[in-house]
Amino acid sequence: MKPSILFAFLLLICFGCSDNEPGFIEEEETDQETPVENPDTPEEPEETYEVAGEIEFYDENLISEGYVLVNDVGFNRVYMINKDKAEIRHEWELEQGIGNDAELLENSDLLVSLIADDVAFSFGGFGGLVQLVAPDNTVKWEYEINTTFELGHHDVEELPNGNILILVWEGKLNDEARENFGYAYDDEVIYAEKLIEVNPATNEIVWEWSSWDHTIQEDDVTKSNYGLISENPQRIDLNYRDALRDGSYNGDIMHANGIEYDAQNDLIYISVNFYSEVWVLDHSTTTEEAALNTGGNRNKGGDLVYRFGNPEAYNNSQGTRMFFYNHGINKIANTEHILIYVNGGLGGVSQSVVYELALPDAFVMQPDTDNELEEVWSFTDPDLFAPRVSGAYRLSNGNTLITEGDYGCWEVTENQEIAWKYKGTGFTWRAYAYDQDDTVLDPFDLQ
Repeated sequence: MKPSILFAFLLLICFGCSDNEPGFIEEEETDQETPVENPDTPEEPEETYEVAGEIEFYDENLISEGYVLVNDVGFNRVYMINKDKAEIRHEWELEQGIGNDAELLENSDLLVSLIADDVAFSFGGFGGLVQLVAPDNTVKWEYEINTTFELGHHDVEELPNGNILILVWEGKLNDEARENFGYAYDDEVIYAEKLIEVNPATNEIVWEWSSWDHTIQEDDVTKSNYGLISENPQRIDLNYRDALRDGSYNGDIMHANGIEYDAQNDLIYISVNFYSEVWVLDHSTTTEEAALNTGGNRNKGGDLVYRFGNPEAYNNSQGTRMFFYNHGINKIANTEHILIYVNGGLGGVSQSVVYELALPDAFVMQPDTDNELEEVWSFTDPDLFAPRVSGAYRLSNGNTLITEGDYGCWEVTENQEIAWKYKGTGFTWRAYAYDQDDTVLDPFDLQ
């Protein structure tokens, strides 16, 4: 056969094969089309959080990882932020404006001082209502102390027995204060400090202490509290006025702003702003004993067990004044040291200082004796200054969280290195830090 005829024959065979015959394979048609990426299709948006402020410094090698509870009295809010972005990861829905302090308890309840309705007077830090708020915002307990002459203010503290310690202004009319206590000034009502301990199960006041019972004055020899102030460091000079302070007191003569309970020693520390010192009280007394004058030094009376920060407040010729206004006293866990924020703002001092001080081996105080505490550590910075509120709190890694009320927060190391700075948008009364694995955070979705 000729080659040309053979080639034509083979072409005919190929084109004549059926599609269904074996050996011929075709891709099956399908309804599914290969998806084509559309660059204009938006991605699933990530969950966004409100940002409470600005992180101005963050050193992951120095920082203590965790969360910070912020008491923002500027906007009456209490919320938890993360440290890297200042995102609000949880906020409590409170029924009233905050009267400064709010902190988490070991059972994750929020203990908070709130502003009561129709308060009779309203110095800075006033409250009048205390609540325990569950993580789901249920109010588990509340207690109101809000009368014409008594008002809860600034700070509250849970005691190991579950009772609540409340700081209270206790007022007396000028005539009574002059007649019974030798008060020397013209304020219509004079408000001194009082502490009450309330049992939440019964709302009963189970213990109380009043500064009125422990005053002294040198103006009126006919009064029972007359005496030489320099010889009685355990008593409170009712008529003390700081020579460095300008302006009227309006009857708020002491203006305590913080309390701390020392379970190891059964003592209470009170930060007293207008006296620029800390008073130490014996909590082991009964209420009846707490009203007695027994010379102090834990002789089962309510006189001051100790005091420090400003020897001028009791005419002590020994010791050097360390405090010029003070806030936020906290005892450091597992130590006999305390942290305190000294605001400054008196006598031209416009820089704040945080002190770590060693408590005395024995709380024994004598006249004409240097009763000031030993400085263990301190931190200050030209940019650190808040003349009001503020505080300091020791973290588990040894860093210190500082609340600068007019700014926000600092975290600094033992070597005084800055690890974290957060600039808030409101006015921060105080902040508390919690480690990421702290069980107190378990009920909250913070991740």
